[in-house]
Parts: sequence; C-alpha cells; structure tokens
Amino acid sequence: MPMTPVLEARHIDKYFTKPVSFHVLKDIGFGIQPGEFASIMGKSGSGKSTLLYILSTMDTEYTGSLYLKGELLTGKPANRLSAIRNAHIGFVFQSFQLLSNMTAHENVRLPMELLGIAEAESRAQELLEMVGLSAEQADKYPHQLSGGQARRVGIARALANDPAIILADEPTGNLDSSTGERIIELLFALNTEQRTTLVMVTHDEQLASRCERRIRLESGRILSEECRT
Repeated sequence: MPMTPVLEARHIDKYFTKPVSFHVLKDIGFGIQPGEFASIMGKSGSGKSTLLYILSTMDTEYTGSLYLKGELLTGKPANRLSAIRNAHIGFVFQSFQLLSNMTAHENVRLPMELLGIAEAESRAQELLEMVGLSAEQADKYPHQLSGGQARRVGIARALANDPAIILADEPTGNLDSSTGERIIELLFALNTEQRTTLVMVTHDEQLASRCERRIRLESGRILSEECRT
C-alpha cells in the first residue's frame, strides 16, 4: 500500500493581478514523501518561491488543492492554517524573519509556547545547541548575530515543534560560500540522521544535485522531475 505523502499539491494554479495579470503557476502537482529531501529549482521568475509559500499555507490565493498528511488544507480559515503551520510546518526564510525584540533563545521558544509546551525553554536550548550555537549566542538579539548564526536560529525555530516537513527558501542566500556550505551540511544532516522531510528552493545546480529529488520549474510549469541515482 503506497504511503500518504507528507505534503501534496494537486492542480495548483496561481495568478498575479497587479500591476498586470500574470499566470505564475500552471497546473502544479506532486507529493513529498516522508523522509524525502527535495529541491525546487528554476530561474528567477519561474515561480519557485511563490510555490513554496503556497506549500507553507502562507499564500492562500490560488486554485487547486493542497494536502498535509492526507488532510485537505485548501479553504481552511486563516486562524486554522496558522495553527497547522505552527504545529506541523517549519519554514526557513531567506531573510531570516527573526523577531528583533527577542533573543535567539526566545525566537526559538516562541512557537512552542504558542502550543503550551511545558519544556519549551529546555527544548529551545537543545535545538540551538544542535544547530551549533552556544549559550552565549542564544542570549543575543538578531542584530548581534552574523548571517550564518541568524540562519541557524531560523532552522532551530523551524524545528521547534517537531514539524512534519521543513520548507527552506534559498537557505544559502545572503551568505558567503563557506557559511552557506555549513548551513547546507546541517540540513543534510537533519535529513540523513533524523529523517526530517525537507523541501528546499534553490537556484544552485550543484546543491540541488545532492538532493534525492529535483523538481524543475520553467515559466510556472514543472519542466522535469529527477531522482538521484
């Protein structure tokens, strides 16, 4: 019996209407299996980041259907989607999106506190240690962190509630090559050692080739899907 995909998109279409009408995604459909590490590739303007935001439920202005572990997400009210995101979908933003008035530890702790998890404080510290940040760095505010450190905080926050899937938008973006490589090694370690399910948007061909599966977009359509042999 085939496994239920962690995340599945069916016939997703997306239009931008301003300043002019533009059909950005066209009949997108695929499923992400448990433990899979997939990349979404494409040139600038191909729709890959737009697709990632739809997969995350942060963008609901589309047609088609989106499922999480077999449950239909499309059409659910915003407050319900927010709760589902917090509990089941981790998102690593290209621009970090850390709360500036909170320390690294507090940023990671917040998603757990929203779910009422009693051990949020100790769990946050464990996650920060897991992504390679010290106790001293955990007490710093985002503006006091380097780009690589801020990205690590973002990854720890994405892992906070043991999500079913993590979505990462250009995780090496805005980082130097050495720091970017360390971030990528961290993501691959999460996948291979903990079987964390990951979907990553990237324009880096070499990086995408290391993923189990590559979904390539062109002009808003899936041009090809390739699996690593």
